[in-house]
Amino acid sequence: MYDPTVARLTYRALLGRRRALILGALPVLLIAISVAVRVLAGADDQVAADVLGGLALATMVPIIGVIAGTGAIGPEIDDGSVVYLLAKPVKRPTIIVTKLIVAIAVTMVFSAVPTLLSGLILNGNGQQVAVAYTVAALVASIAYASLFLLLGTITRHAVVFGLVYALVWEALFGSLVSGAKDLSVQQWSLAVAQKVSGGDLITSDVGLPAATVLLVVVTVAATWYAGQRLRSLTLAGEE
Repeated sequence: MYDPTVARLTYRALLGRRRALILGALPVLLIAISVAVRVLAGADDQVAADVLGGLALATMVPIIGVIAGTGAIGPEIDDGSVVYLLAKPVKRPTIIVTKLIVAIAVTMVFSAVPTLLSGLILNGNGQQVAVAYTVAALVASIAYASLFLLLGTITRHAVVFGLVYALVWEALFGSLVSGAKDLSVQQWSLAVAQKVSGGDLITSDVGLPAATVLLVVVTVAATWYAGQRLRSLTLAGEE
Protein backbone atom coordinates (compact mmCIF):
# COMPACT_ATOMS: atom_id res chain seq x y z
CA MET A 1 0.00 0.00 0.00
CA TYR A 2 2.97 2.32 -0.55
CA ASP A 3 4.56 3.37 -3.81
CA PRO A 4 8.01 5.05 -3.66
CA THR A 5 7.56 6.81 -7.00
CA VAL A 6 4.24 8.35 -5.99
CA ALA A 7 5.79 9.33 -2.66
CA ARG A 8 8.77 10.99 -4.32
CA LEU A 9 6.57 13.00 -6.67
CA THR A 10 4.33 14.05 -3.79
CA TYR A 11 7.25 15.14 -1.62
CA ARG A 12 8.62 17.14 -4.53
CA ALA A 13 5.27 18.86 -5.02
CA LEU A 14 4.79 19.64 -1.33
CA LEU A 15 8.32 20.78 -0.63
CA GLY A 16 8.80 22.95 -3.67
CA ARG A 17 10.26 26.38 -2.99
CA ARG A 18 6.97 28.28 -2.78
CA ARG A 19 5.04 25.78 -0.67
CA ALA A 20 8.05 25.10 1.59
CA LEU A 21 8.27 28.81 2.38
CA ILE A 22 4.60 28.86 3.32
CA LEU A 23 4.96 25.70 5.41
CA GLY A 24 7.96 27.13 7.22
CA ALA A 25 6.50 30.56 7.94
CA LEU A 26 4.13 29.53 10.73
CA PRO A 27 6.67 27.42 12.68
CA VAL A 28 9.19 30.26 12.53
CA LEU A 29 6.53 32.70 13.75
CA LEU A 30 5.53 30.36 16.60
CA ILE A 31 9.12 29.98 17.76
CA ALA A 32 9.73 33.73 17.52
CA ILE A 33 6.61 34.45 19.59
CA SER A 34 7.68 31.82 22.13
CA VAL A 35 11.09 33.46 22.52
CA ALA A 36 9.46 36.86 23.00
CA VAL A 37 6.99 35.51 25.56
CA ARG A 38 9.74 33.75 27.51
CA VAL A 39 11.82 36.95 27.62
CA LEU A 40 8.87 39.10 28.69
CA ALA A 41 6.97 36.72 30.99
CA GLY A 42 9.60 34.24 32.09
CA ALA A 43 8.96 30.49 32.47
CA ASP A 44 5.28 30.13 33.28
CA ASP A 45 3.46 26.83 32.82
CA GLN A 46 0.04 28.41 32.26
CA VAL A 47 1.39 30.88 29.70
CA ALA A 48 3.17 28.04 27.90
CA ALA A 49 -0.06 26.03 27.76
CA ASP A 50 -1.99 29.04 26.47
CA VAL A 51 0.54 29.77 23.72
CA LEU A 52 0.84 26.16 22.58
CA GLY A 53 -2.90 25.61 22.78
CA GLY A 54 -3.93 28.83 21.07
CA LEU A 55 -1.20 29.27 18.48
CA ALA A 56 0.26 25.83 17.87
CA LEU A 57 -2.59 23.34 18.18
CA ALA A 58 -5.53 25.59 17.33
CA THR A 59 -3.94 27.55 14.49
CA MET A 60 -0.62 26.29 13.14
CA VAL A 61 -1.33 22.54 13.02
CA PRO A 62 -4.64 22.73 11.09
CA ILE A 63 -3.30 25.32 8.64
CA ILE A 64 -0.23 23.21 7.91
CA GLY A 65 -2.57 20.24 7.57
CA VAL A 66 -4.56 22.18 4.97
CA ILE A 67 -1.44 22.99 2.96
CA ALA A 68 -0.02 19.46 3.11
CA GLY A 69 -3.29 17.55 2.79
CA THR A 70 -4.79 19.46 -0.10
CA GLY A 71 -1.41 19.96 -1.75
CA ALA A 72 -0.75 16.23 -1.84
CA ILE A 73 -3.35 15.65 -4.57
CA GLY A 74 -5.46 18.77 -5.20
CA PRO A 75 -3.13 20.51 -7.69
CA GLU A 76 -2.81 17.32 -9.78
CA ILE A 77 -6.57 17.07 -10.06
CA ASP A 78 -6.94 20.78 -10.81
CA ASP A 79 -4.42 20.87 -13.67
CA GLY A 80 -5.40 17.46 -15.05
CA SER A 81 -1.98 15.88 -14.53
CA VAL A 82 -3.58 13.27 -12.28
CA VAL A 83 -4.52 11.32 -15.43
CA TYR A 84 -0.85 10.51 -15.98
CA LEU A 85 -0.61 9.19 -12.44
CA LEU A 86 -3.78 7.14 -12.83
CA ALA A 87 -2.42 5.67 -16.06
CA LYS A 88 0.39 4.05 -14.09
CA PRO A 89 -0.03 0.41 -13.00
CA VAL A 90 -0.62 1.47 -9.41
CA LYS A 91 -3.77 0.64 -7.48
CA ARG A 92 -5.93 3.63 -6.57
CA PRO A 93 -5.92 2.86 -2.82
CA THR A 94 -2.13 2.68 -2.97
CA ILE A 95 -1.99 6.16 -4.50
CA ILE A 96 -4.22 7.58 -1.77
CA VAL A 97 -2.44 5.83 1.11
CA THR A 98 0.97 6.86 -0.23
CA LYS A 99 -0.07 10.49 -0.59
CA LEU A 100 -1.64 10.39 2.87
CA ILE A 101 1.57 9.06 4.41
CA VAL A 102 3.53 11.88 2.77
CA ALA A 103 0.99 14.50 3.87
CA ILE A 104 1.05 13.17 7.44
CA ALA A 105 4.85 13.16 7.52
CA VAL A 106 5.09 16.73 6.23
CA THR A 107 2.39 17.94 8.64
CA MET A 108 4.12 16.27 11.57
CA VAL A 109 7.55 17.68 10.77
CA PHE A 110 6.32 21.25 10.26
CA SER A 111 3.96 21.22 13.26
CA ALA A 112 5.09 18.79 15.96
CA VAL A 113 8.79 19.70 15.85
CA PRO A 114 8.27 23.48 16.27
CA THR A 115 5.62 22.78 18.93
CA LEU A 116 8.17 20.84 20.96
CA LEU A 117 10.84 23.49 20.48
CA SER A 118 8.42 26.25 21.46
CA GLY A 119 7.35 24.34 24.56
CA LEU A 120 10.94 23.86 25.64
CA ILE A 121 11.60 27.56 25.09
CA LEU A 122 8.50 28.65 27.00
CA ASN A 123 8.88 26.60 30.16
CA GLY A 124 11.40 23.82 29.63
CA ASN A 125 8.63 21.20 29.47
CA GLY A 126 7.35 22.02 32.95
CA GLN A 127 4.37 19.78 33.83
CA GLN A 128 4.99 17.94 30.56
CA VAL A 129 3.34 20.78 28.63
CA ALA A 130 5.77 20.68 25.70
CA VAL A 131 5.61 16.90 25.30
CA ALA A 132 1.82 16.82 25.76
CA TYR A 133 1.17 19.37 23.02
CA THR A 134 3.75 17.72 20.77
CA VAL A 135 1.92 14.39 21.06
CA ALA A 136 -1.37 16.21 20.42
CA ALA A 137 0.14 17.80 17.31
CA LEU A 138 1.29 14.39 16.07
CA VAL A 139 -2.15 12.89 16.59
CA ALA A 140 -3.94 15.87 15.05
CA SER A 141 -1.61 15.75 12.04
CA ILE A 142 -2.94 12.34 11.09
CA ALA A 143 -6.59 13.37 11.25
CA TYR A 144 -6.08 16.74 9.55
CA ALA A 145 -4.00 15.28 6.72
CA SER A 146 -6.65 12.65 5.98
CA LEU A 147 -9.52 15.15 6.11
CA PHE A 148 -7.83 17.69 3.87
CA LEU A 149 -6.54 15.05 1.45
CA LEU A 150 -10.17 13.99 1.06
CA LEU A 151 -11.16 17.61 0.55
CA GLY A 152 -8.58 17.86 -2.22
CA THR A 153 -10.37 15.07 -4.10
CA ILE A 154 -13.80 16.66 -3.69
CA THR A 155 -13.42 20.30 -4.72
CA ARG A 156 -11.14 22.59 -6.68
CA HIS A 157 -11.45 25.08 -3.83
CA ALA A 158 -10.04 22.70 -1.24
CA VAL A 159 -7.60 25.23 0.22
CA VAL A 160 -10.33 27.83 0.74
CA PHE A 161 -12.72 25.36 2.37
CA GLY A 162 -9.88 23.89 4.37
CA LEU A 163 -8.86 27.28 5.75
CA VAL A 164 -12.48 28.07 6.61
CA TYR A 165 -12.68 24.79 8.50
CA ALA A 166 -9.34 25.34 10.25
CA LEU A 167 -9.83 28.99 11.19
CA VAL A 168 -13.60 29.21 11.69
CA TRP A 169 -14.73 25.77 12.82
CA GLU A 170 -11.63 24.55 14.66
CA ALA A 171 -10.21 27.79 16.05
CA LEU A 172 -13.53 29.55 16.75
CA PHE A 173 -16.51 27.21 17.05
CA GLY A 174 -14.43 24.23 18.11
CA SER A 175 -13.15 26.08 21.16
CA LEU A 176 -16.22 28.16 22.05
CA VAL A 177 -19.44 26.36 21.04
CA SER A 178 -20.31 23.35 23.18
CA GLY A 179 -21.87 21.19 20.44
CA ALA A 180 -19.06 21.90 18.00
CA LYS A 181 -16.41 20.84 20.48
CA ASP A 182 -17.48 17.21 20.17
CA LEU A 183 -16.75 17.34 16.44
CA SER A 184 -13.40 19.10 16.68
CA VAL A 185 -10.07 17.44 15.89
CA GLN A 186 -8.51 20.01 18.18
CA GLN A 187 -10.58 18.82 21.14
CA TRP A 188 -9.86 15.17 20.34
CA SER A 189 -6.13 15.81 20.31
CA LEU A 190 -6.42 17.89 23.49
CA ALA A 191 -7.86 14.81 25.19
CA VAL A 192 -4.64 12.99 24.33
CA ALA A 193 -2.57 15.94 25.56
CA GLN A 194 -4.51 16.00 28.81
CA LYS A 195 -3.69 12.35 29.39
CA VAL A 196 0.00 12.89 28.66
CA SER A 197 0.33 15.95 30.88
CA GLY A 198 -1.58 14.38 33.74
CA GLY A 199 -2.35 17.79 35.22
CA ASP A 200 -5.00 20.49 35.15
CA LEU A 201 -3.31 22.86 32.69
CA ILE A 202 -4.63 21.05 29.63
CA THR A 203 -8.28 20.09 29.43
CA SER A 204 -10.62 18.79 26.76
CA ASP A 205 -14.40 18.67 26.51
CA VAL A 206 -14.16 15.21 24.95
CA GLY A 207 -13.19 12.12 26.92
CA LEU A 208 -10.12 10.17 25.85
CA PRO A 209 -11.99 6.97 24.82
CA ALA A 210 -14.42 8.92 22.63
CA ALA A 211 -11.61 11.07 21.23
CA THR A 212 -9.56 8.00 20.31
CA VAL A 213 -12.48 6.35 18.53
CA LEU A 214 -13.37 9.53 16.66
CA LEU A 215 -9.78 10.11 15.55
CA VAL A 216 -9.53 6.57 14.17
CA VAL A 217 -12.96 6.63 12.53
CA VAL A 218 -12.41 10.00 10.85
CA THR A 219 -8.97 9.02 9.57
CA VAL A 220 -10.08 5.66 8.19
CA ALA A 221 -13.35 6.98 6.73
CA ALA A 222 -11.70 9.98 5.07
CA THR A 223 -8.97 7.81 3.57
CA TRP A 224 -11.47 5.25 2.27
CA TYR A 225 -13.74 7.87 0.74
CA ALA A 226 -10.79 9.66 -0.87
CA GLY A 227 -9.96 6.37 -2.56
CA GLN A 228 -13.55 6.10 -3.78
CA ARG A 229 -13.41 9.62 -5.16
CA LEU A 230 -10.21 8.84 -7.01
CA ARG A 231 -11.75 5.68 -8.44
CA SER A 232 -14.81 7.64 -9.58
CA LEU A 233 -12.59 10.22 -11.24
CA THR A 234 -10.86 7.48 -13.18
CA LEU A 235 -14.13 5.95 -14.36
CA ALA A 236 -15.44 9.34 -15.41
CA GLY A 237 -12.31 9.99 -17.40
CA GLU A 238 -12.50 6.64 -19.11
CA GLU A 239 -16.08 7.18 -20.05
